[in-house]
Amino acid sequence: MKINKVNYSSLPIIMLSMSRWDSEFSSASISLAKEFSKSNKVFYIDNPFTIKDFILEFNSPKIKHRRRALLFGKQIYRPIIQGSDNLIAVTPKLVSPINWLPKGSLYKWFSRVNNKVIIASIRKILKDFSIKDYILFNSFNPFYGIDIPRDIRPIISIYQSRDDISESPYVKKHGIIMENRAISQADYVFATSLGLIKKIAPDDKKIHYLPNAAEVSIFNESFSKLKRPRELENIKDKKIIGYTGNICHRINYDLLKTIAENNLDKIILLVGPINNQAFFNMRLNKMPNIITTGPKSIYDLPAYLKYIDCAIIPFLCNELTKSIYPLKINEYLAAGRPVVSTSFSEDLRSFKKVIYLSRNEKDFLGNINQAINEDNEDKVQERTLFAKDNTWENRVKLFWNLVN
Repeated sequence: MKINKVNYSSLPIIMLSMSRWDSEFSSASISLAKEFSKSNKVFYIDNPFTIKDFILEFNSPKIKHRRRALLFGKQIYRPIIQGSDNLIAVTPKLVSPINWLPKGSLYKWFSRVNNKVIIASIRKILKDFSIKDYILFNSFNPFYGIDIPRDIRPIISIYQSRDDISESPYVKKHGIIMENRAISQADYVFATSLGLIKKIAPDDKKIHYLPNAAEVSIFNESFSKLKRPRELENIKDKKIIGYTGNICHRINYDLLKTIAENNLDKIILLVGPINNQAFFNMRLNKMPNIITTGPKSIYDLPAYLKYIDCAIIPFLCNELTKSIYPLKINEYLAAGRPVVSTSFSEDLRSFKKVIYLSRNEKDFLGNINQAINEDNEDKVQERTLFAKDNTWENRVKLFWNLVN
């Protein structure tokens, strides 16, 4: 595709992502969309709900307020930021659940049908808002936004990879092929980690490095006078080791149990949804010093981080995690918290001056104690200053420098 020289940073952006705008945990795609919306009109197309989702979750809040959009294509627009019309969530109609299908012509046919639902949403956005030229930014949803018809093709198309799709148990069945296709059709390809760049880079296309960041101003709120969260109201004489985020297949549950067993004088606070049966299989829910909160809004996290003495990232070290640049690391640092992590990713090397990287369980346990014992105001300031370099504002500047 021949690209004319224009100032792309003034164009509307249509974004796709696997994360929905009202997801129960923080999303890098939404944070990026918010930053783009400070200077661009952004339309954030929700990851489509399937007919199966609609039936099984019929009475859930996320389905209830989308029903007219999902069934009839009515009331599809919703402002994400109160008082601003520059960031608009878009709900496409229902699609068919097809991941269970085997590879082959039947899957390809249904995939084209589903993709037409997204194409119809794009076409409607362009018509309703009288848009001629736009940027298509696909933030890690390779199943949609491909084969855009010529009459509504974007002036440039972006594909961003966020995770190693080949290591995701559910989506890898068709996801590897679909991501390769999305990469081949994109004008620019970005990846959030150095490991991903090595993994997905084809011989004929350059992959640009655009790592995750933090909404620093939100997490700086941990320095404000925030009320102690309900779960911590009666815990004032114990040190707190904390984790925020999805409790999922990335977690090393053996390590987490070891941390709890070796820190019975401390509280292990887990802030986020539990989405892995291993947590219950290992009876971590029965540990006397583990407290779980369930999912929390990104705006709730500073209040928890304020009372955490040491933040942890107890990820497994495997093929999946080696391609991760964790969103939470800059959030922890922006809140001034000491951070102890496993050495799961090459990207963590850039943080080695401000976090405690651990080679094994023994190292991790020792680092927790060291992080708590040597914490002081100078280290807090060093962490917050480091986080200021990793803002979404800086990431968007980098993006426009590369594209323009």
